[in-house]
Amino acid sequence: MYAIFALVVVAAYLVGSTPFGVLIAKAHGKDLRSIGSGNIGATNVARALGRRWAYICFLLDMLKGLVPMLATMPLAKSSSTQSHAESVILLCLWLAVGCAAIMGHVFPIYLKFKGGKGVATSLGVALGLWPYYTICAAVAFAVWVVAILLWRYVSLASITASVAFPITLILAIILRRDWNFANLWPLLIGATAIPLIVIIRHRENIGRLIAGTESKIVNAKK
Repeated sequence: MYAIFALVVVAAYLVGSTPFGVLIAKAHGKDLRSIGSGNIGATNVARALGRRWAYICFLLDMLKGLVPMLATMPLAKSSSTQSHAESVILLCLWLAVGCAAIMGHVFPIYLKFKGGKGVATSLGVALGLWPYYTICAAVAFAVWVVAILLWRYVSLASITASVAFPITLILAIILRRDWNFANLWPLLIGATAIPLIVIIRHRENIGRLIAGTESKIVNAKK
């Protein structure tokens, strides 16, 4: 089983490395990395091609995280007679699959390790790690939507949602009696590390937000 997980981790990284934004733009005769911010994610696709293709890019980037997590769910929950140690190890391995997909998007081997910010792929990973991250991801996404409506900054909304994610998990562990910290501590580490990566990848946006030069959402072409 552990060998299978090792192979899936490598596969998840390679899937995560697939630069859908770049491929979509290239199919339209454009180099996404020379447009706008140069980022390979959905926000920059919206600048280059409009909202419809941005939605498609976001969905594909999200699936890069969701599909590997769903594919390995049967392995992670393969036995109801697992010992405590085995349960924690399998949870760590399952989380490693998701982290590999995110690292693939952020540091894609196909683009010389210069990738995106990992928001959509992180969302896919969180939705796929049922039920612990899934519930937290739903709350974080709701926070993202509210932040977009209030401030109209994609970057600020992404950062705010990233902060909300681990806070929601902590509250859930405290409030739910069936969620035991002794079993779920790897998820707390992941729920801190993944948003931290997203926030670090937004460091230039943070600088522009402080300077008041960050671009807001505009009514891009459809």
